[in-house]
Amino acid sequence: MSRPYRKTVHRRCVTCGAEPPKGFATLCRCGSMIDVEYDLGSVRLHESDNPYIRYFDLLPLESSEHLLPAQHGVTPTRHAERLGRKLGLPRLYLKDETVLPTRTTKDRMAAVVLSCFREYGVREFSAASTGNSSTALGQLVRFYPQCRLHLFCAEDFLDRLQVDEDEQITIWAMRGASFVEASQAAATFAQRTGIVSEGGFFNLARREGLKLAFLEAAEAVPGAIDWYVQAVSSAMGVYGVYKGANELLSLGRIAKIPRLLCVQQDTCCPMAKAFQAGSDTIRPQDIFPRPTGIAQAILRGDPSRVYPYVRRIVKENGGTIVAVDQARIVAARQMVRQLEGIDICYTSATAVAGLIAQVEQELVPRQDTVLVTLTGADRPPKPPRTVHWLERTSRGWQPPEMSQENQCRQWERAK
Repeated sequence: MSRPYRKTVHRRCVTCGAEPPKGFATLCRCGSMIDVEYDLGSVRLHESDNPYIRYFDLLPLESSEHLLPAQHGVTPTRHAERLGRKLGLPRLYLKDETVLPTRTTKDRMAAVVLSCFREYGVREFSAASTGNSSTALGQLVRFYPQCRLHLFCAEDFLDRLQVDEDEQITIWAMRGASFVEASQAAATFAQRTGIVSEGGFFNLARREGLKLAFLEAAEAVPGAIDWYVQAVSSAMGVYGVYKGANELLSLGRIAKIPRLLCVQQDTCCPMAKAFQAGSDTIRPQDIFPRPTGIAQAILRGDPSRVYPYVRRIVKENGGTIVAVDQARIVAARQMVRQLEGIDICYTSATAVAGLIAQVEQELVPRQDTVLVTLTGADRPPKPPRTVHWLERTSRGWQPPEMSQENQCRQWERAK
């Protein structure tokens, strides 16, 4: 693709089918999620080692001129022969996302989100995460110098946020907050200031970026993939993978859609609790108001808004959502390191632990071809040096009592 390449994309509400206006949108006027469709009859895979160019026809951009510079190529899809021998899975494959610049699959999300923002003309936005998404957005936004980013971070996740000092980025750290509260604060801030709220799961560019790992793996794994395994919090990556698999099936590039195995840790497993109970919604008893656990990247205690969409595709697909305990997660991490030489985080280990449990219960046949995405590895703790603190008050989240005059001025200007 030596010159700018253009195509048409169609965004539609998954419930009413309406097309949103041009520009950035996360939800339809009816309140439902917006997704993107491509003219599959015109789709081709371009000859390139750059995944954003190779799979451009399956990304939600109209023009390749808006793509940000890629900071990585295709990640390894490894036939895990030693681990597979240990588990009795001769056709076990690991998609190793730990080699990405921030050591997390969220680099893919950030690249597509920021490229879409560039195409839409978004110049300022707010976002929140448990560390990986915000780190990826913060590190990649420098390639879009016209853009400003406001990151909201719960105090417990601050050491997972690794963003260099940059005038493009403002970090709002929230004392004693949960991830859900940080997300709500980011959305409220955007609404109050008239900027864009990045949207998380409901930002279709996130889901479309995260499906790239599967698109690559589908070309690398010989034969059909029977199971796709990933640890989840909102499961936006799994949702993207399922959509990408359906697109590849329609293009005749794969023979079947893999069944989805979504895994959570049992100390924060709202989706697994609801799914195993047969509920089509997250019930009050499924919510973890103050979630804890060693797999920090998936500590989302209340995914009520996204769960119905995820449950639908998992049920439709014949897959499942399960939870595993800490001992299994720790053992799985050690096993992957010892047998495959990959140093993964506890979130990635949660996926492996879930697979092991399903194999032991004979719910995943040992002769099946299984693909596990190792979504990341630990980064050395390095909290940002400059943050603006917010504290819980009767008036909502506010800076400490004028002790930091500059940040108070910033906050007041935002009101």
